[in-house]
Amino acid sequence: QVQLVESGGGLVQPGGSLRLSCAASGSVFRTHTMGWYRQAPGKQRELVATITSGGSRVYLASVKGRFTISRDNAKNALYLQMNSLKPEDTAVYYCNARHSVRSEINYWGQGTQVTVSS
Repeated sequence: QVQLVESGGGLVQPGGSLRLSCAASGSVFRTHTMGWYRQAPGKQRELVATITSGGSRVYLASVKGRFTISRDNAKNALYLQMNSLKPEDTAVYYCNARHSVRSEINYWGQGTQVTVSS
């Protein structure tokens, strides 16, 4: 059974930075695309960034140039470095692992709150 555990959320002022981490148990990193999603109150969950096992990255347009997704396969860890944070980045951020071939195989973490406010 795969478990994903996020950490690193919190309260930060506009313009500040946070680094989210996701620790994965089980063997997912070699066979799954890893990603970060977020859900703000009253809004649908949206993709923030993904990274394949080969290192290819995709970003939500509004975070491109401010956020960086990375992975450490040896540590089974996924990261999201968030810089120049804006109030509209406020949301619960979720770690996701989706099988590279069988996309119906999909795992989620419990989420971590990020609040950007002065």
